[in-house]
Amino acid sequence: MLTFKRIFLVILLVMIPHFALATTWKIDPAHTNVEFKVRHLMISWVKGVFTDVNGTVVINEADLAGSTVKIQIATTSLNTNNKKRDDHLRSPDFFDATTYPVMTFVSKKVLVANGAPIKIVGDLTIRDVTREVEFEIEDFSQTVTDPWGNTRRGATATIKINRKDYGLTWNKVLEAGGVVVGDEIRINLEVEMIKG
Repeated sequence: MLTFKRIFLVILLVMIPHFALATTWKIDPAHTNVEFKVRHLMISWVKGVFTDVNGTVVINEADLAGSTVKIQIATTSLNTNNKKRDDHLRSPDFFDATTYPVMTFVSKKVLVANGAPIKIVGDLTIRDVTREVEFEIEDFSQTVTDPWGNTRRGATATIKINRKDYGLTWNKVLEAGGVVVGDEIRINLEVEMIKG
């Protein structure tokens, strides 16, 4: 008859390979882009980026569904190449960057198909409002070694969100109909990670 100690040892031996294959990766801010775009006057798209991005990704090679993602983005790092617009977007009308200096994403579940991650479900927090979202994974690279001996890999993820869900409600109605700023925000993440 198995004792509790023996059962624990059996479970531990089964789990060790999974622990051994889980590796931590740091997001490389210098080679990571968080890009967004939104409709302006209902006729064109205004694009911007957040330049201050940090986070960690724990990849479980034995079971990719057991991987996790945590990302922090500084709202003050917003850049649309127009100072007046950027100052407005950082103001209480939009991100209120002084009060809410960081946006976060924390994964809850990774969906896998054909040996590759295809979706990451998790909590996106903007202006202290947290909602569950689902990123589509469009690319998940193999590992490479850079000229300095670092192990790297990359990923591309996209999502569409409604800015009003996060309290970003400022707008103006046009005389001819329509509004100045669209509600849908399209976000594209190009992430590069360094192992260790």
